[in-house]
Amino acid sequence: MSEQLQLDEMQGLLLRGYGGLPHATFLLYGVGQPAPARAWLGELAGRLNTAAHKPQGSAINVALTVPGMRALGLPASALASFPPEVAEGMVTEHRSRVLGDADESAPEHWWFGGPGNPRIDLVVLAYAGDGAALAELVDELAAGAGGAGLTELNRLETSDIGRAEHFGFRDGISQPRLSGVGSAVKDATVSPGELVLGYPDGYGLYAARPLVAAADDPARLLPADAEGSGAHDLGRNGSYLVLRQLEQDVPAFWRYAAAQTDGEAARLKLAAKMVGRWPSGAPLVLSPEGDRPDMDEARLNAFRFHDVDADGVRCPVGAHIRRTNPRDSLDPNPGSDHSVEVSNHHRLLRRGRSYGPRLQIADALAGGPGADEQRGLYFMCLNTNLPRQFEFVQQTWVNSPKFGSLYDEPDPIVAPGGAFSMPGAPVRRRVTGVPRFVTVRGGAYFLLPSVAAVRYLAALSGGEPGNSS
Repeated sequence: MSEQLQLDEMQGLLLRGYGGLPHATFLLYGVGQPAPARAWLGELAGRLNTAAHKPQGSAINVALTVPGMRALGLPASALASFPPEVAEGMVTEHRSRVLGDADESAPEHWWFGGPGNPRIDLVVLAYAGDGAALAELVDELAAGAGGAGLTELNRLETSDIGRAEHFGFRDGISQPRLSGVGSAVKDATVSPGELVLGYPDGYGLYAARPLVAAADDPARLLPADAEGSGAHDLGRNGSYLVLRQLEQDVPAFWRYAAAQTDGEAARLKLAAKMVGRWPSGAPLVLSPEGDRPDMDEARLNAFRFHDVDADGVRCPVGAHIRRTNPRDSLDPNPGSDHSVEVSNHHRLLRRGRSYGPRLQIADALAGGPGADEQRGLYFMCLNTNLPRQFEFVQQTWVNSPKFGSLYDEPDPIVAPGGAFSMPGAPVRRRVTGVPRFVTVRGGAYFLLPSVAAVRYLAALSGGEPGNSS
């Protein structure tokens, strides 16, 4: 039997996407003076929403970078225990290669988190049920942070555009479920340690996480390391948070689809083939010839690929949803439960929010009102093993032109561009010159700590004054 999750210690983002709180703002800060910043963080700890209760009206969560924790005074031995990718951050030459952050998406062009931007120490995630309540919450949070000497670096304001992302397709349907929380969902349930630090993962192992020497936690605010090292576990009941700003070129997407097809229906079908779903969220595997807005919610994620569509005639092998979650398509035993298990070792818990105004297809095609405005997704995901989960998906499934049986076709939606094949009878159809539709504008890696870990960080001493670039 799996260990009981401590929901009252886990920040709520690990269990809830806050769908009932459609308005959100993400505040990026740099630490000025450590002492007042720690005092502010200690007060914030008492206001954090946990996974134990559904929030009413608003919610607050917080995450910190490794430089941010260094600035607060986290001991050097604890800082050294973070896995390299978290400690180094998202912006290194190696990491840029892994993530495909080149050309327009290269970190030197980023609006935050890049080498030319101020150092990000923490992010406060604020959610509310309506715009007025969010504005009041954000003003209060900003005043408190400012009074504690924190520097507001960016205010990432989101848009409530409904359940579909900016290209017009319903998003957030396929999500992993934590074993032991709620009812199990076949094919989608993963071991707690895949998403929450300090618990066994799908291999029965513990992901690398920050540990604190017992002597550096004299008040015993942190739990003991479950692996018996004698250290105290700063990571337990937390997770690693990925934040990336993905700008979406909606006019380019629909103009490309229109240029490759003849008529509205064909244009929509090509776009759906690239995504792998129709705008309503109905998967092509279950509805290959047209959208099914009336499809039962439970069926939207209840399917496999191999048995009904091994060759990708319904949903192309290179489609976005097939690349980001291959389900039962992977070797060595496609179509088996083992293949699903292999896919599930790379799952991500996505918590992103859109920004910018919704653009109708007609206006995207004609360059109508709002076509030139910035819009996109603040992509956020939670996972415990960045190289095996987020970075693997980006490098091996999304950006690789050799995914599955393909040889020169990266993800048609979010990768830099290439070709896209649609198997069919008697012959396949192939489009080329797919342009870049998504550009990375910023990003960072964070620790989403437990409530206990936030209290520990607030009780530290020392630290580094001043936020540096």
